[in-house]
Amino acid sequence: MPRLRRKLGRFLLLAPLGITSILTVSIALALILALSFQRTDPSALFTEFSWAAYQENIFHPLFWRVLGRSLTISALVTIVTVVLAYPVAYVVSFRAGRFKHALLVIVSAPFFTSYLLRIFGWKIILGFNGVLNSALLGLGIIHEPLAFLVYNPGAVIVALSHAYLAFAILPIYVALDRVERALLEAASDLGARPAKVFFKIVLPLSAPGVISAAVLIFVPTVGDYITPTLVGGPEGVMVANLIQSAFGKANDWPAGSALSMATILAVGVPLLIMFSIGHRRATAAS
Repeated sequence: MPRLRRKLGRFLLLAPLGITSILTVSIALALILALSFQRTDPSALFTEFSWAAYQENIFHPLFWRVLGRSLTISALVTIVTVVLAYPVAYVVSFRAGRFKHALLVIVSAPFFTSYLLRIFGWKIILGFNGVLNSALLGLGIIHEPLAFLVYNPGAVIVALSHAYLAFAILPIYVALDRVERALLEAASDLGARPAKVFFKIVLPLSAPGVISAAVLIFVPTVGDYITPTLVGGPEGVMVANLIQSAFGKANDWPAGSALSMATILAVGVPLLIMFSIGHRRATAAS
């Protein structure tokens, strides 16, 4: 009975936030879905069912080219960020000692700065007359500014990796911090070398944190449009830029809604399949 009361109390505490979040997301998705089956004419919205938005946009080669580029950039950002974040999270969890909390504050420091300012910072660093080009010119390494540092997919990957690094460090740190130190001591006492302890115990036990970090990075970076706008240039345009242009410049809400729904399916369906396979394997292993 006390356990039931505790569970009921937790549910009642979380219920307002959970219900509000679910309703907000559900209503927004329902509205986007309804708009995607409308005509371009704003005066005819919600009066006529039409596939025109999908036929004119989703089946256009430009959408699939930009979507493929977006998925590729997001995948590379996810890989780079997780690879950079894991050593930092490992040091904070296992080697920081009494400085752990101070390092966590430093890791969280980017959240105290505007996301837009951070991206502008990379534009200043990588720009034609930016910090990096000025430093290389001053050292005599180059004789003219390097134009390829900005306005390309590489600049987008660099800026997004820096912007989302904290999103990878924190969940990986939480997973590593939950690893029982007694397991590591037992493995060392039995003669396992540090490398074997890491690959056989630490890495598998921290895998949920790595997966969570990858999802937290991959999903929002696919829909990022500020970074490609500022540092991507024509070659770094992502699918969110197409959606923003459809809703904003073109004032074509059905087209923007159709592009949004197609992007959600392109990202969401593979993630659902991956989670389903992972859940089945975990259930079978238990």
